[in-house]
Amino acid sequence: MNIGIDMGGTNMRAALIDGDRILCKKTVSCPSAGSQQEVLDVLVQLVRGVKTPEVTAIGAGIPSVMDRKEGIVYNVANIPSWKEVPLKACLEDVFHVPVSLDNDSNCFALGLAHFGEGRNYNNFLGVTLGTGLGAGVVIDKQLYRGCNDGAGELGSLSYKDSDIEHYCSSHYFLNKCECTARDVGRAARQGDKMAKEVWNEFGIHIGRFIKTVMFTYDTEAVIFGGGIASGFDLFEKFMWKEIASFPYAKLAERLKVFPTGLNDAALFGAASLCESM
Repeated sequence: MNIGIDMGGTNMRAALIDGDRILCKKTVSCPSAGSQQEVLDVLVQLVRGVKTPEVTAIGAGIPSVMDRKEGIVYNVANIPSWKEVPLKACLEDVFHVPVSLDNDSNCFALGLAHFGEGRNYNNFLGVTLGTGLGAGVVIDKQLYRGCNDGAGELGSLSYKDSDIEHYCSSHYFLNKCECTARDVGRAARQGDKMAKEVWNEFGIHIGRFIKTVMFTYDTEAVIFGGGIASGFDLFEKFMWKEIASFPYAKLAERLKVFPTGLNDAALFGAASLCESM
């Protein structure tokens, strides 16, 4: 029995997982503006809330680059105080079980590869659309991490006047409408014309992002997760219209793009880190 942690700048989640079953799951708000110790204290309390004596390992997905061997995370996204945190040692000192760390998007891709739709593909990207945009890259059934677990940070690629994440995550809706993707989605489903146009434009940006992925990885599939993936039907049409302009038509025709049906893929992936690719 393992614990999986999915850490974000907005919420932190932990689950007690036995194989492909979640036995207990808790979510807390992340005190992202707090000190390093304050954030760590909240995380420890979260884990205590799901831990049982049968737990043999803990895996955590963190939105950062890291030294995975030493278990040190650097410059954690949206948590300014976490510039260099020896997280593995901190958690092992408290819980006395082995702790494994990985990038949160890598954990999402691992969850898909072991338990979800990723099992059907040799090469795919698991892309999280939420507060930011991150990707886990699977090549020939193996997770590609890069030297510092930074592979897949595609949201940081330059795009227009900023970067891809600025246009393909919650930042887009906040900057465009000063409200959340959920609010704009609700309005679009109620027939609001302007809200629909916002989602159409979002779909164009996502389509351009996917064309970048196609040039870079020539992947079989792109599988979305994260809160904004629930609006896939709102941006799918204009996404595909943009993908259709890819210069190699056969590749565009073969590509699969869809949201995952696996709830909590990132938690499953984190929990499986001790036995991961």
